[in-house]
Amino acid sequence: MNNFNKNKVNFYKVTEKDENMRLDNLLIKILIGVPKSHIYKIIRSGEIKVNQKKSIVNAKIKFGDIIRIPPIKISEKKPTKNIPIANFPVLFEDDYFLIINKPSGIACHGGSGVSFGIIEQLRKTLPTINFLELAHRLDKETSGILILAKKRSALVGLQEQIRNNQTKKIYLALIIGSWKDKSKNIKEPLYKYLTKDGERRVRIDKENGQFAHTIFSLIQKFEGFSLVKADLKTGKTHQIRVHLQHIGTPIAGDTKYGDFEINKQLFKKGLKRMFLHAAEIIFIHPITKVEIKIKAELPQDLSLFIDNLNTSNNN
Repeated sequence: MNNFNKNKVNFYKVTEKDENMRLDNLLIKILIGVPKSHIYKIIRSGEIKVNQKKSIVNAKIKFGDIIRIPPIKISEKKPTKNIPIANFPVLFEDDYFLIINKPSGIACHGGSGVSFGIIEQLRKTLPTINFLELAHRLDKETSGILILAKKRSALVGLQEQIRNNQTKKIYLALIIGSWKDKSKNIKEPLYKYLTKDGERRVRIDKENGQFAHTIFSLIQKFEGFSLVKADLKTGKTHQIRVHLQHIGTPIAGDTKYGDFEINKQLFKKGLKRMFLHAAEIIFIHPITKVEIKIKAELPQDLSLFIDNLNTSNNN
């Protein structure tokens, strides 16, 4: 944060690039060196104020908001690590959007122990693009379709569609267990919380959770596993992962919500990460009003693992 004086009250004016971020995520971004646990503490205690009013952790901030930050002890900013040039596969690009095929193992943005993410890499790679923001996010281990906006108008328009569940998102997941029905409608409310270590988690919570709806369909069965398609009707954090865990068929390789013993066996057999892939998205271009359909095939590591399962089944 520019001109930040840790010994006195500071005021931060929300910029155009910050708009629609969650309050906690913005503070993590600007308060370099401050532990996340401390940031959550000062928000919940009411020491952080937005436009002179107490706020909540997940409040969405707006352009021009004034955030009051109390005196706070922070460590010196560490030198920024070199951010490598990125050459991610491009699935679609025009004056308003850049849509890439995100590899697994790369975070969407820096933070939480990650010095940089895809957004930082692309900003360095494409310095002539004055505005470049994530329209949505994928978990670090999830591969597939990721949309970035090159204009504020495009970002706001697409995010409105996402909030109103007007986009169609299809994921592919390999689950542990045999899928018994052709399709299943899962409508279970999801609640986000933090572990003692400050790590974000999600659980089913019928009293405090937010409505979440996923339709799962069977694609192929294997011995002990099933490949399913997940049609997201809402877009909550870890929605697919928690819904599948809830019905007893966790995603293969999921280190947060999966079967840890089976994951160890799968790792030895070649599955080195969570088998979840953002395979398709359909939305109306907010500027041109044309329907955009994007598909991303399974990456090679997941395709090879499926081939190995087919080979095992045939032996």
